[in-house]
Amino acid sequence: MKTVTVRDLVVGEGAPKIIVSLMGKTITDVKSEALAYREADFDILEWRVDHFANVTTAESVLEAAGAIREIITDKPLLFTFRSAKEGGEQALTTEQYIALNRAAVDSGLVDMIDLELFTGDDEVKATVGYAHQHNVAVIMSNHDFHKTPAAEEIVQRLRKMQELGADIPKIAVMPQTKADVLTLLTATVEMQERYADRPIITMSMSKTGVISRLAGEVFGSAATFGAVKKASAPGQISVADLRTVLTILHQA
Repeated sequence: MKTVTVRDLVVGEGAPKIIVSLMGKTITDVKSEALAYREADFDILEWRVDHFANVTTAESVLEAAGAIREIITDKPLLFTFRSAKEGGEQALTTEQYIALNRAAVDSGLVDMIDLELFTGDDEVKATVGYAHQHNVAVIMSNHDFHKTPAAEEIVQRLRKMQELGADIPKIAVMPQTKADVLTLLTATVEMQERYADRPIITMSMSKTGVISRLAGEVFGSAATFGAVKKASAPGQISVADLRTVLTILHQA
């Protein structure tokens, strides 16, 4: 399986990489969060742009991205607008969403963008191609905050992301039962062993699913999300605790 290298960070080998999310509403918030994150132990900084109030003003978005990059200079920066329908804070039209991601790519400030699988195949494929022309990696994602689909459906979605050119397919689902967590882990193993030719990221959310955030190296998930301050999704644990557990499992 091929790995993905972003700013000297190799995703897909060794222990799962830790991603943390920055969620400031204003440029002042974004700067203060970035400063607070500077001492934290993580691998990738995700900027959740859907939390940013001025998201429809390109100049403000790029000013904030520049501020983050000035403060966190050495970590890969992942640019993510999470749509309202997949658990995000705001809604954009498809045209606005694609334009926002293309502006991020054009800026030269971000290393990765997150594209949601269900944006539309043609739009996604074209934007993946555009990102790759500018040496920006693509995490393609899908989130279900209500349920856990069948393992076959989870695998199918991850395979579709791979077909559409994602560098890293990602899926997050909500368990209603303990068995749902096993469904997600089973799908992860099947995808990783039978179909994946690149790193994947999977997780079962909430407290019930927390094992999936810790045991990625065992089952085949290449990265996990941790919290520096406020969790960006249910079930996240602190980066310090996360690093301890990931290291224990890696060295076992």
